[in-house]
Amino acid sequence: MKQSVKLIAGNWKMNGLGASLDEVAVLRRALEAEPATCRVALCPPATLVERLGAAARGSAIEVGGQDCRAEPHGAFTGSVSAAMLKDAGASLVIVGHSERRQEFGENDGLVAAKAEAAVLASLAPIICVGETLEQREAGKAVAVVRDQVMNSLPKAVLGRDFAVAYEPVWAIGTGLTPTLEQIEEVHRAVRAAMLERLGLGSAAAPILYGGSVKPDNARDILAVPEVGGALVGGASLKAADFLPIIRAA
Repeated sequence: MKQSVKLIAGNWKMNGLGASLDEVAVLRRALEAEPATCRVALCPPATLVERLGAAARGSAIEVGGQDCRAEPHGAFTGSVSAAMLKDAGASLVIVGHSERRQEFGENDGLVAAKAEAAVLASLAPIICVGETLEQREAGKAVAVVRDQVMNSLPKAVLGRDFAVAYEPVWAIGTGLTPTLEQIEEVHRAVRAAMLERLGLGSAAAPILYGGSVKPDNARDILAVPEVGGALVGGASLKAADFLPIIRAA
């Protein structure tokens, strides 16, 4: 991923049925009429990865998964491997999303293993980090995020396509957003940690911001130094909401 080209990735979370692909068709037509200046990706639930890939085939829309198992195969009922996502048409996968960390107890070591599995399957991992409100109020946000970067990025991503996404846990789905100064402070800290962990080979990987990104705040957020794109939740479900964010990049 070239740092000069931003990545706008939509995370549908546990939303979307077959009828939701109508929104993909609307988005596709809009991007064909006026091509985006950034990369655009949609990460639907696993049930829609293959169908969304078919709906987006031949367009500029990339398709991603929302999670993958660290193991390549095995007796893991209900899990999806990175190779399965690749086989279904995905080119990216989100790992370590705060909801996975909070709801499923995923730690940095597991996130790193998933990121490595993604790379081995030729998927570009979007590795998520972010602090809780308690950590933010205690003045530990930068330290927490730095540790997550240092421990969640495997060496396997060097020379490969990947991104880091900063998503403060307290801003996800709440309508709350950090100040632009707070976003810049953490993004600079993330970049410094990436360089410390991986060296100059990580200098071009984008750092996405995620957490209540909407059409009305996207332009300001995307103009912040070291913000290389956005990981968008609810606003990515409707083309009418997602498109202005894409245009803001």
